[in-house]
Amino acid sequence: MYQNCISLRKASISDLAILQKWDEEPHVIESDPNDDWQWEQELIRDVDWRDQFIAELEGRPIGFIQIIDPAKEESRYWGEVPDHLRAIDIWIGDLNHLGKGYGTEMMRLAIEHCFASLDVKSILIDPLESNERAHRFYERLGFQFLEKRQFGEDRCFVYQLNRDNWELR
Repeated sequence: MYQNCISLRKASISDLAILQKWDEEPHVIESDPNDDWQWEQELIRDVDWRDQFIAELEGRPIGFIQIIDPAKEESRYWGEVPDHLRAIDIWIGDLNHLGKGYGTEMMRLAIEHCFASLDVKSILIDPLESNERAHRFYERLGFQFLEKRQFGEDRCFVYQLNRDNWELR
């Protein structure tokens, strides 16, 4: 659909202002109300368990994607999990870009990035329990509900996409 106009590039410290601006958008706060991304520090850190991307629409930033290896991530956010998983955080920064299929293309690119590593067996996501729109979005992409879970102050649904299910699509 938007294959030719959405691309991902590595996020850098030069993206600080746009990420801070997006963090103040009501729809971003609503989907991620309790996280402090500490952009100033994290954008300059290069760690082997994380990839951070800016999604661009024809060269203009529209969103952010973070992909982590939850078994290696330092804060142990996901708790004890097996190897060979990835977890994705995604959002579109500008409200005007919602509902146009860009998020679907961003997720397709993120999923392909995850499964490009042949040892990755499945992908986790954790939308807020109250975010029914996100639940439907992930289910359309083939993610399957696993459980309700509390992450810090956030009540979330955990979904998983297995490589086999993605490849069958």
